Amino acid sequence: MRYGLIGERLGHSYSKIIHEKLADYTYDLIPLTREELVSFMQKKDFTAINVTIPYKQEVIPYLDELDPLAKEIGAVNTIVNRSGHYIGYNTDFYGFVYLLTKNQIDVFGKKCLILGNGGTSHTVRAVLKHLGASEILVVSRNASDAVETDLSEGFQTITYEECYDKHTDAKVIINTTPLGMYPNMDASPLDLITFTSCEAVVDAIFNPLRTKLALQAEELGIKAVTGLEMLVAQAKQAIEYFLDKKLEDQVIEEVYQEMLKVI
Repeated sequence: MRYGLIGERLGHSYSKIIHEKLADYTYDLIPLTREELVSFMQKKDFTAINVTIPYKQEVIPYLDELDPLAKEIGAVNTIVNRSGHYIGYNTDFYGFVYLLTKNQIDVFGKKCLILGNGGTSHTVRAVLKHLGASEILVVSRNASDAVETDLSEGFQTITYEECYDKHTDAKVIINTTPLGMYPNMDASPLDLITFTSCEAVVDAIFNPLRTKLALQAEELGIKAVTGLEMLVAQAKQAIEYFLDKKLEDQVIEEVYQEMLKVI
């Protein structure tokens, strides 16, 4: 295999369509169980791949080198084989910055909630820190995660109970969990009704295009965006690593508009 995407469940993925619109190659979707992941990463029989939920951290031990940004974030979504030397990158960072900038969502000096504590959450907290958020709170269902506070890194991990009790004044809420993703579209990670100070909700999910969380935000008069633009933007940068060539930023909007017509 030359190019493709690995993850646990890929029935919802638009990555094949996006990559094949942006680049002249065949892009395969390879769903893997955790056991299959080990064998796949030991063989490393690929030219370049993307990595999605839940393997963005699990692939790291199999790599020879991490790009500095991927190392800082602690999550990899792009792996490139350079003559048998496997390098991990994080293009989600670029994709999320693009999503916020394109939709004029300003996090500078604001309290932000990140729902979820996986690989995408690690990327989002790095972006929020980079863009100057005043307070970054990671909301986790895992109580053991929530006792771990790392203020030196600029964020704190809390439970959902604490979130509802003490942090309904958050200005920006970002969902990095799979709750609400196809086919479980009736699920939502948070009830926004008490978050009366919220200015924007960002859901990293891209299928469906409007998640239950995003729809509730809109009903409450809160700006809401989902993750399709982020997906296209990170794919554009991944292809730059795959093919070692620069693509113009305008292709992101072109492919995004094309995707809106087919989904």
